[in-house]
Amino acid sequence: MDQERRYSEMTEHELNQEIASLREKARKAEQLGIVNEFAVLERKTLMAQAYLRNPADYESGGVYGIEGDPGVYFKVDYLNGVFAWGYRLGGNGEEEALPISLLAPDKKK
Repeated sequence: MDQERRYSEMTEHELNQEIASLREKARKAEQLGIVNEFAVLERKTLMAQAYLRNPADYESGGVYGIEGDPGVYFKVDYLNGVFAWGYRLGGNGEEEALPISLLAPDKKK
């Protein structure tokens, strides 16, 4: 039985191959109208992309836009691996974790 490897164990090349594979599977699921599978594959793609980013590029106290959600900003309280913990500005103030791949690279000043 082929055991899946963790994204943290993959090389950049392997991650890029995995992302391409996940995107293709997501495209097929979308075409077939399998909404749940499409959503899961999209989330897996975001997680794999997070491992291609450098957590050092994000700082505690920084405010970043959220990819795919224009006008919404996320304030980072702290980082844990490839997750940024904090809260959405203008939201309900509840702490949440986002993969750093969801944070726009350009910080809001």
